Amino acid sequence: MRSFARPGMRGVVMIEVLIALLIFMFGVLGLVGLQASVTRAQTDSKFRADASYLASELQGRLWSDLPHLSSYNGSSCATTLLCAEWQSKVSASLPQGTGSVTVNATTGDATITITWTGPDNQTHSYVTNTTVVKA
Repeated sequence: MRSFARPGMRGVVMIEVLIALLIFMFGVLGLVGLQASVTRAQTDSKFRADASYLASELQGRLWSDLPHLSSYNGSSCATTLLCAEWQSKVSASLPQGTGSVTVNATTGDATITITWTGPDNQTHSYVTNTTVVKA
């Protein structure tokens, strides 16, 4: 059997194929890394959206329960049924989620703080302020 390759050119095609495979593998690894980054960002975004929704929900509960506004003050407002339900929702919706409320019953100012631990084991928090007063 005769070889039509010039002397010194044997194995060049094999090297080209190996280089092409190496470039392809780096591309695939880049896509896998991009997918992991997108998934991480999507999860973080969902938790932030859930925290925002839960804070808005508690604002609505504060407005609907004006006579008992001072009973919402503190991180363990379990004496108020509406607040206890809200805190159980926070812990069920967010990983290691906790919620606290600081209410100044005189001025009606309320600060709602929700904290949770993300998949990156960092503590995140969402804080919102509102004023709840009778019109």
